[in-house]
Amino acid sequence: MASENWLHTLYEQDIGRWAEETVVHFQKGDFAKLDIEHLIEEIEALGISQKKEFVSCLVVLLEHLLKRMHVPLPAAYNGWERTIRTQRAELKVLLDVAPSLINRWEWSCAKAWPIALANVKDEYPQVPFPYTWPYDATPATILNQRFW
Repeated sequence: MASENWLHTLYEQDIGRWAEETVVHFQKGDFAKLDIEHLIEEIEALGISQKKEFVSCLVVLLEHLLKRMHVPLPAAYNGWERTIRTQRAELKVLLDVAPSLINRWEWSCAKAWPIALANVKDEYPQVPFPYTWPYDATPATILNQRFW
């Protein structure tokens, strides 16, 4: 019980060291010494973090796709296209390391679209952006198609 309290306290003081100690206990098979409460919190947070990162990448991708397709500023096209390539690569990496995120594609797009649309409308109020995504929204299309 003393080591459980020690790990519990360590979590509050130094989460990096807590993680190292937790790994050591796992490697030794010393499961009785694990701080289960905080371990559960961290695993839940990891899942939330991946989902948040996924939506965030989609927001940036959709913003730049909208700008590239609808904002007539040829001098900015190269930068927008570079960001599109970067965000597509980030999303592909995320899907590679966490393939289950593909099951959240529609939900994530539904969350990302209104944010992206609001952002570009604020940035370019004179541009008539579509209210809904005008193309196929499958992962293969969004992650690969050149819409312009």
